[in-house]
Amino acid sequence: MTSTTQDSLFSPEAVYISSATSQDELFSEIAAKLLARDFVKPAFLDNLMQREKDYPTGVDMSVVSADYPNIAIPHTEGEFVNVRKIVPIKLLTPIDFGNMIDPSQKFPVSFLFMILNNDPEGQANVLAQIMDFLTTTNHNQLLAFFKSKDTNAVYQFLNSNFNK
Repeated sequence: MTSTTQDSLFSPEAVYISSATSQDELFSEIAAKLLARDFVKPAFLDNLMQREKDYPTGVDMSVVSADYPNIAIPHTEGEFVNVRKIVPIKLLTPIDFGNMIDPSQKFPVSFLFMILNNDPEGQANVLAQIMDFLTTTNHNQLLAFFKSKDTNAVYQFLNSNFNK
């Protein structure tokens, strides 16, 4: 691993644009890529899918701004991952996720911040950092970020604007 991979919560090789049309397809696609990079363990996919069913991670962004797309912040226990990263995933087609606040409610999500955290104590901290980023970043800049389909642009924006 390079030092930048260890220092930053983001890696240029772990930013994805996905054309998946279901949670299962999306999670399978991304988990395979993360496994190939040794960011996660083989049991990651099954645990991620089960955890999302039990504890949905969709976040209704309309409370922050009606202009923002809804996001999801999927994650699983640290024992299934090898690194501490946030994996940004832009969806070309929105996918329904359950609401983190009210799991009976579902809504379309267009962007994911998948948390990989091999430090169980740090899970809430990373979640708080993501929410802080979403609520304090310049409105127009964040709108442009959510619309970007360029993985390098997504990485550069996060690397510059996300509080480490």
